[in-house]
Amino acid sequence: MSGDVVNLRMARKRRDRAAKEADAERNRFEHGRSKAERELARARNEKAARDHDASRREPDNGSS
Repeated sequence: MSGDVVNLRMARKRRDRAAKEADAERNRFEHGRSKAERELARARNEKAARDHDASRREPDNGSS
């Protein structure tokens, strides 16, 4: 039996710290931008959606 001994308490703490850091990173990204940056990103996303919908083709009815 050659296995590594794992301290479960320390493993749990390490996992929890990583989860908290991921949440903090997400919050920094979402809340760390100015209002102008948020509005610009929103406008770009809306334009991309409009462009995508505008390039959509109508389905063929098969009547020729």
